[in-house]
Amino acid sequence: MASIALNSPSEPRAARTRKGFSLVELSVVVIIIGVLAAFGVPRLLQNVERSKASEAYNYLAAVRTAQERYYARQGTYAADFADLDMTQSAPTYFDNPTTFTASGGGDLETSWQLTLTRAGASSGYGAYTVTFNQDGFDSANSDIPAAINPSQT
Repeated sequence: MASIALNSPSEPRAARTRKGFSLVELSVVVIIIGVLAAFGVPRLLQNVERSKASEAYNYLAAVRTAQERYYARQGTYAADFADLDMTQSAPTYFDNPTTFTASGGGDLETSWQLTLTRAGASSGYGAYTVTFNQDGFDSANSDIPAAINPSQT
């Protein structure tokens, strides 16, 4: 009996084993990864910016609580941060003012306002501000985009 060697020229092409991927298969995989990245990267950047805005909201909420404690003791709102009894550090990605202003043209005996402005690059959202007053988030004086506003879910 004669034996035929594997992968000999007389063996049919279909019987040979294939190794590796074709150019078409690799192209399809690259296109799928590109489409997933096109949808995923903007969503990731939006979530990162929302977390940075959330840091400002948490800080301003702590300021509001400290202002209410000061008001309960003194009968007026504090004009300077040094007067408040808060330990929370200032937000990293926002410019931080050191004094309060009276909101609505009033005085610090009845109202206060504090605005934080986004410093540096903001993932395509540009510069925006977050304003709090004695009532909490002040949407009339804030211009944070709705897509990254942590108070809008």
